[in-house]
Amino acid sequence: MALISKKKIIYPISDGLRLFLQKYGREVDFPIHYHDLLRYSSSIPLYDYKDNDTLWETVFYAQSDREEIHYNVKKIYSLLKAEGDMSVMKHLYVDRIDLCVYGNTQPFRVRIVNRINDNFDYFYVKQADASRVYGLELEHLLSPNRISYFVHKNTLIEEHIAGIPGEQFMRQQINDPLLNPIRLAKEFVKFNERCFVRLLGDMHSSNFVVVVTPDFEETHYRIRAIDFDQQSYEAKKSIYLPQYFKQNNALIQLGIKHITPESMAQYQREERALIANRLKTSTVEIEDVLKTMENDTISTKENIDSLKKDLARHYKNDRFLNCTNMGQILRESLEQVLKK
Repeated sequence: MALISKKKIIYPISDGLRLFLQKYGREVDFPIHYHDLLRYSSSIPLYDYKDNDTLWETVFYAQSDREEIHYNVKKIYSLLKAEGDMSVMKHLYVDRIDLCVYGNTQPFRVRIVNRINDNFDYFYVKQADASRVYGLELEHLLSPNRISYFVHKNTLIEEHIAGIPGEQFMRQQINDPLLNPIRLAKEFVKFNERCFVRLLGDMHSSNFVVVVTPDFEETHYRIRAIDFDQQSYEAKKSIYLPQYFKQNNALIQLGIKHITPESMAQYQREERALIANRLKTSTVEIEDVLKTMENDTISTKENIDSLKKDLARHYKNDRFLNCTNMGQILRESLEQVLKK
């Protein structure tokens, strides 16, 4: 079982990371920041359609602030979706702004609604944490998924990643007779491998979603991370392997039942080959990320020393022992997939 050591430290955006974000168009001057949304005057608990407390609160702003705040968050949404073109936003309105009261960083979630057809979307306003920014960028470069996010000063804006929350999927759909257990188990193996190779930790069922895509003949599944706070931070290799979290037991048991060790090894090799291809096609961007991480502080010395020993034993590779920071450890981890 994987155990997170302590509450994670929030690391500020360093000058080097800021330069990286500017170079790749991730640093954008937007009109409202995390601390502006803290000016709410009241809040109420948010319940789901079954009257369960979601542990989010809907916040309300004084009349004098509300119009300006709602306009500015629509402006941010236009940056995420339409490169800042507000003309396409005229039919949209801010339906709700929620605050996550139980999270490490207490993010805000904005719900935007199209008044013509009631279609809605979300995005998040968070405190900028360097670990999370590196996690988002590595997800964008090394996974099958593209990620839209922006940073300005100490605020991070993230698009909503749609899918069925992992814990909900396992509770409600794991026993569905239409479920394809082999395909789902295969995807969990590949997700497990992706997280381990790029050192994304804490992927228990609350931190990923399951995307279900019906095809003409079969159903496809993809598991997507939605929380990137634990990028290259923790000390133990088990934290970077979703298979060690008890919250994921339903998916783990599915794999034990439906996948042979030979098949699992094949799926792991397939995923590593895909990551190797992405490394080769995004060489400049990944090199820039790694160099920036190597000159940044995103973990403690104790965590670094512990993880490099864990990975040196795992890969039987003493090169990990020469690493002095998480960027170097990640570089060495990625090197493993490039080896035949």
